[in-house]
Amino acid sequence: MLDIRRIRTEPDVIKANLAKRGEGTGKIDALLALDETRREKQTEWEVLRAEQNKLGPQIAAAKKAGEDATAVLAHLGELKSRLQSLDQTLKSLDPEQEALLSTLPNLVLDDVPEGGEECNAEIRGANKPLPEFDFEPRAHWDLGASLGLFDTERGAKLSGSGFVLYTGVGARLQRALINLMLDLHTTVHGYTELGVPYLLTRESITASGHIVKFAPEMYHDAESDQFFVPTAEPALVNVHRGELLEPGVLPIKYVAHTPCWRREAGAAGKDTRGLQRVHQFDKVEIFQYTLPEESANAQAEMVRQACAVLDTLEIPHRLLLLAAGDTGFSMARTVDIEAWAPGVGKWLEVSSASDGTDFQARRASIRFRREAGAKPEFPHLLNASGTALARVYAALLENHQNVDGSVTVPVALRPYLSGREKLEAK
Repeated sequence: MLDIRRIRTEPDVIKANLAKRGEGTGKIDALLALDETRREKQTEWEVLRAEQNKLGPQIAAAKKAGEDATAVLAHLGELKSRLQSLDQTLKSLDPEQEALLSTLPNLVLDDVPEGGEECNAEIRGANKPLPEFDFEPRAHWDLGASLGLFDTERGAKLSGSGFVLYTGVGARLQRALINLMLDLHTTVHGYTELGVPYLLTRESITASGHIVKFAPEMYHDAESDQFFVPTAEPALVNVHRGELLEPGVLPIKYVAHTPCWRREAGAAGKDTRGLQRVHQFDKVEIFQYTLPEESANAQAEMVRQACAVLDTLEIPHRLLLLAAGDTGFSMARTVDIEAWAPGVGKWLEVSSASDGTDFQARRASIRFRREAGAKPEFPHLLNASGTALARVYAALLENHQNVDGSVTVPVALRPYLSGREKLEAK
């Protein structure tokens, strides 16, 4: 959530920043008008309350002196009535202001380009030469079918289109990838693993900011008013919701594996074949609570850590800085990591590493102290996929395929598959 004080003092700066996202200025104007009314009513309340406090001793003195206090008592009654009316007005204005504030996205950082998806900027090309084959590389859906790794037709029979049934060694490969990622982030990168719930309350997804723009993408249980996690991010935001963190605890680093559910509304016919765009997929998420001045360094670190997964799996990848209009509602800066998939001949997004600055911390009322007795501040919250399946799964198959239809298992992954060196048809 944005700071109302900054909106009040720098409205033109805020409007210009939101314009980079393609947002209009109407909400800022409405918010400023509402804020001015609220402050006027608050000032009026304070003046009347001060006058009310003065009348008490006057009435007591008049009664003690045997004087008639009728007029003063009548005026006191008027003050009480006006104060009660102002109380009701302020009580209605506060949630109105809060509701309007909650619909405003985070401010993007200065280096984020203006525009939509078409303005995303490549900030680092492929980390290694793209693989060259002396045969026509096959798409992962053909490899998956011929090797018996997954079955999209039976997945659709079970749950509808966009769901996948992993089979045999294919299911074990999924589990191996998850375990490799968790081990890398906990033993090498220093994250603490959490096992989070897969259902979140409305309060939780409101605190993370997902309720505003992402709600149509989430699966929702109406009876309990709970949402299936679209990623572990909203769960990890809420671990410390409403808390005041003590000095010295930052940075806090968490990693969690969850299945993720997304409706992919509006994606009909768009990259829906195979594992490119599915309604349920597994993901390992890394998350940090940091000091405000450390968030830029933390984001760079998390980009390196997500890339380390792809390096370990020997998958070529590149980095994109997302333009403002393509940056998530709660985020100030996002770097996408895309893996090369030679079978489909395109780059697949497998991670977004984002700096949310203090936006989610404000929404979730998370604060910290730098030292005992110091004024509480809002930490910066950052998240990154570390990384997301099923696209990593797809890229792994396509990059490591052989002319005979087999797939070579990357060296680092072999211990998780009992030393298996190749995936071969039975």
